[in-house]
Amino acid sequence: MAFIGNFALLLAFALSVYCFGAGVLALLSPDEPNSQRLSETARRAGIVVFGAVFLAAVALVVSAFRDDFTIAYIFHHSNRDLPTPYKFATLWSGQEGSILFWCLLLSAYAFVLRLRYKTDPRLFAYASVVVAGVQIFFLALVNFAANPFGLLEGPLRPDGSGLNPLLQYPEMVIHPPMLYMGYVGFTVPFAFALGALIMKYPGEKWIHITRRWTMVTWGFLTCGIFLGSHWAYSVLGWGGYWGWDPVENASLMPWLVGTAFLHSVMMQEKRGMLKVWNMWLVFACFWLAILGTFLTRSGIISSVHAFAQSSIGSWFAWFLGITFAVFVFFFVLNHKHLRSDNKLEGMISRESSFLFNNLLFLLLTLDVLWGTWFPKISELVQGNKVTVGAPFYNRVAIPVALILLLLTALGPLLAWRKTSLESLKRNFTWPFTVALIIALFVMLTPTSWGSIFGLKPWHDVSYFYSLMTIFLSALVAFTVGSEFYRGGRVIAEKTGQGMFASMVQLTHRNTRRYGGYIVHFGVVLVMIGFSGSALNQDKEAELGYGDHMQIGSYDLVCRSYTQDDNANQETEWALMDVYQNGQLVRTMTPQRIFYKASQQASTKPDIDQGFKEDLYLVYEGQNDKGQPVIKAHLNPMVIWIWIGAWVMIIGTGLALVENAPVPVTVRVPRMMEHAAPVAGD
Repeated sequence: MAFIGNFALLLAFALSVYCFGAGVLALLSPDEPNSQRLSETARRAGIVVFGAVFLAAVALVVSAFRDDFTIAYIFHHSNRDLPTPYKFATLWSGQEGSILFWCLLLSAYAFVLRLRYKTDPRLFAYASVVVAGVQIFFLALVNFAANPFGLLEGPLRPDGSGLNPLLQYPEMVIHPPMLYMGYVGFTVPFAFALGALIMKYPGEKWIHITRRWTMVTWGFLTCGIFLGSHWAYSVLGWGGYWGWDPVENASLMPWLVGTAFLHSVMMQEKRGMLKVWNMWLVFACFWLAILGTFLTRSGIISSVHAFAQSSIGSWFAWFLGITFAVFVFFFVLNHKHLRSDNKLEGMISRESSFLFNNLLFLLLTLDVLWGTWFPKISELVQGNKVTVGAPFYNRVAIPVALILLLLTALGPLLAWRKTSLESLKRNFTWPFTVALIIALFVMLTPTSWGSIFGLKPWHDVSYFYSLMTIFLSALVAFTVGSEFYRGGRVIAEKTGQGMFASMVQLTHRNTRRYGGYIVHFGVVLVMIGFSGSALNQDKEAELGYGDHMQIGSYDLVCRSYTQDDNANQETEWALMDVYQNGQLVRTMTPQRIFYKASQQASTKPDIDQGFKEDLYLVYEGQNDKGQPVIKAHLNPMVIWIWIGAWVMIIGTGLALVENAPVPVTVRVPRMMEHAAPVAGD
């Protein structure tokens, strides 16, 4: 298998070099007789790259299932008793395999791109060449710097070291592929943008193509980020879902810039504005995705998510520098082609809301970028590493997120060019009034609704932020609802359909717009989930048989604790009875697992999820008497984060669906339905 894998990777590398070289020659001499034939051979060579990389990936996975420990990568990331689903995860669980997986996904994206070349042959030819250049870099890595098929030196051992315990969780079979599909996918919008810049592409067709690719990529990255958050919440045992870890930040930055692009691209499509801005946003998405990969693999930062320090960090540093230089060169050469067709005509307009939206996303990205790199910068300047924690990020992120929620509520109510104050007042009054009533109700009834939302007394800063989140989330929800209602009412009046059927038809007529509104509603649910963190509680205790621990309205009783053993792992766990108002409501079993192959331990929290709050129990270990140490967390509203994520993904999928044709219908008066036909009909 090692021979097959190495041969396939070398073949893929050679084909990518040919695709790039032949493609460049064909583009430089379009009038030559053999140019079209050369371009076609370059395209076909690029298509075959996918087959070669796929063969290499299959060879590595088969090696994992065959327990071929002669391959060093398989020895370090698998073992004989590893469950079957995690044998597949071996492909992306380590440095070398994950880069091979990156090559596989990139070749798959390129495969689709090269099959769809008839959409615009010349633009797609430029994009294919750019993608081939990126493929050359990653295939050079797996061939010459991080080969997953390297053989193990020294005597052959009977078993492997095992998969990282943190990765032995069902969600980790899905999370890395989703995240990587987001990271890798930003290569395609960048390829179209750079191609359009080089060839001075006329019109806005390239931006339409780029937008759809970006939406697909953004959807995958969104899924990957939330799966990663849920994994951190369910596996790491610290009771949280986002810790502003550098690798978490690395995934967030391209997501923020991609979100900004998906908003501002509408200004270029509708008004021919922000062409330069959008070009840089597309490049920044790709560049930040590569930067995140550099952070993960260079070893310059410490993270539970990062790979071990290796020499390939310098490869990524050079690649980042080269791609930046190439983009800047062609931007300086052809930037005059990107002049805007129109200018901003009014501060109260949809254009201005998108502009402010973009500036806020950029501010948040710069804040995350600075905080992520600050430890390294401080080490270079002062000689000692100074880390920053959640308070640093939250100081900027929370106010910016609240302003973005406000803009999300205002955006649909604003017209292009200019919006009259009277129109804004008419459309904004009732959503604002209802949202304000909800916020006041929460604030003035702390013993009932306040406890449901998990809020503190009004003078607490975290309470203020949570209350503002509730108010602005309600405002967005009712604004989005009013958009569906107004459009549905018009269709209902014309067709005689029910309101729900009319709103479904409205959505089918403009899937991009109303799919976007559904994404915004998902964001509302996520923000409501975040607001619950204002009343997070935690408590730790050593519990023997029959001992109690109180947290919130729950009384936890340790019924028993024991151990278990199998070929792959040893498990310690406690059996906890949970009482509420004197009644037994559930039994929970937090665990601590020791994996034999890797000689590493991991916690497995037990989480009882509810729409109001989560009860989260962690088995921390044992005290000197052999009794379990249990840590309990009470986390309000967390489930709404995961529900909101699903709604965002559904909305993204809907926005990618083609619009349904607008039916021509005539509503026939009921008195005419049974009228006799006129002679000659």
